[in-house]
Amino acid sequence: MVHEPFIKTEDDLLLIPKWEKKGHNLTAGFTTRLGGVSQSPYDSLNVGLHVSDNDSIVIKNRQIVSVKIDFPIEQWVVGEQIHDSNIKKVTSSDCGKGAQSLTSAVKDIDGLYTKDKDILLVSLYADCVPLYFFSPKHGMIGLAHAGWKGTVGKIGPKMIEIWKDEGIDPNDILVIIGPSIGQQQYEVDRNVIKAVDQVLPQTDTPPYIESRPGHFFLDLKTLNKQLLIAAGIPSHCVKISQYCTASRTDLFFSHRKEQGRTGRMMSFIGLKSNEDL
Repeated sequence: MVHEPFIKTEDDLLLIPKWEKKGHNLTAGFTTRLGGVSQSPYDSLNVGLHVSDNDSIVIKNRQIVSVKIDFPIEQWVVGEQIHDSNIKKVTSSDCGKGAQSLTSAVKDIDGLYTKDKDILLVSLYADCVPLYFFSPKHGMIGLAHAGWKGTVGKIGPKMIEIWKDEGIDPNDILVIIGPSIGQQQYEVDRNVIKAVDQVLPQTDTPPYIESRPGHFFLDLKTLNKQLLIAAGIPSHCVKISQYCTASRTDLFFSHRKEQGRTGRMMSFIGLKSNEDL
C-alpha cells in the first residue's frame, strides 16, 4: 500500500505531518492553487513572480501563505531557478532574498540547504519535481527543484554529496519527492531519453515507456528516486507523493496542461527556533 506523505489541510495547503512530528520545530509542505487573490489564468494562489501576473498581487498571495504557515516572508529564501543543478548553503544573512522581488533571488541556484533556524527555504513549481531533504539527527534541511534537466544533472545526488561533506551519512537523510507531473502526462522526445540513459543506474529498470515513435512517457519521480538510491539513500527513506499536477488542475497549476500560461506553487521547508514554544 502506498502512503501519501502529504496531507491536505482545511486551508488548502499540503503538509508533511510525519516530518513535523520528528521534532526540530519543522514546517514543511507545498501550496496548491487555491486560496489566493490572483485572477485567471493565475487563479488564485499564484506565488510566482516570473509569470506575468501582477507583482503586488503575487506578494499578497505570498503574504497569505506566510500567515497560514506562520513563517514571516522576511525570513524566506528563494533561488533564481535556472533548470540547472547548482546548490547553495544559505544562512540567516540570506533571509528575504527572492521573497518579494525576482532581482533579489539567490542567483543561478536550483537547490538550497541550511542548518540555521528561522529560515524558510522556498522553491517554485508548475510540473517540475520538488525534492525535500531532512536529516533529523543533524538538523539539516534542503530543497531542490528538479525538472528533467536538473534531474539528469543529478541535483538530488549532488545534495547528498554536499551533505556528506558536511559530515552527514546518507543513512541519516530522509527525502520526499513532492507533487509534480505524472508519467502518463509527461511525454518527451528521444533527446531527453538519451540524457536519461546516460545517468540511469545500469541495474535499474528504465522509468519510461514508448508512447509513439520517437516519444516516451517519462516518470520523473521514479527517476529521481533511482538516482537518490544510487547516491546512497536507503530505499525506505525516499517517499514519493502520488499527486500529479497535470491531472489535478483543480488543485495545482500545470505548465504543460495549461500550455505555459499559468501560475506557480511553492515547496517550503524551515526550522523555527524554540523561542515561542
